Amino acid sequence: MDMVTAVNLKKYYITDTYEVRALDGVSLTAEEGEFLAVIGTSGSGKTTLLNMLGGLDVPDSGGVWIRGSSLKDMDREERTIFRRRNIGFVFQQYNLIPSLSVYENIVLPLRLDGQGVDEGLFDEITHLLGLADKLDRLPGTLSGGQQQRTAIARALLPRPAVLLADEFTGSLDSVTGMEVTGLLRSCASQFRQTVIAVTHQEAVAQMADRIIRISDGRICSAGGGSAQEGQDHA
Repeated sequence: MDMVTAVNLKKYYITDTYEVRALDGVSLTAEEGEFLAVIGTSGSGKTTLLNMLGGLDVPDSGGVWIRGSSLKDMDREERTIFRRRNIGFVFQQYNLIPSLSVYENIVLPLRLDGQGVDEGLFDEITHLLGLADKLDRLPGTLSGGQQQRTAIARALLPRPAVLLADEFTGSLDSVTGMEVTGLLRSCASQFRQTVIAVTHQEAVAQMADRIIRISDGRICSAGGGSAQEGQDHA
């Protein structure tokens, strides 16, 4: 089942002297439970693509469908509510609130949406991410990897259909980065959530089910990561 569909996305930025084609006709799909990596150099258009997929920005033309719902057919308020309930975000900068505990940071999106906390799912996620004994601590007392895990838990708890991660290993050392990537992959498999991760790191991309390479606003290749290759040879 296709969870995410993007068709002919275009986003141009025009000034008096030049035109930047941040996205120039990008189309892709991602299935339920798939871990998809989007890789490219700085300025290739990968973060612009992620913003379109997450409804944080709108394309000049083309469209995005999540769970069959068209983002472009929603007004700003409808898109905000849909995004909060269907799309989770993990960023390079963890965006945790320093004055709130780990527990409070994780449940914050649900509180803002007026929803209760599924304590069973909360316990499952925090144990999987190794946070069960850190719930009372403030973010400033955690390591970078622990803060990123907190951000991942916060994104997972509302049960989003799609989890979008933008350079999520950028602030981590290589060992922690690979560990967190593995956890994201486990989450995709265990919770049947579609994970789309933007990265410039080849080692991170190789852990995905499928890799899309983007350059100058266009997809230049698409194929299986090492995870998919392992399945194909199983």
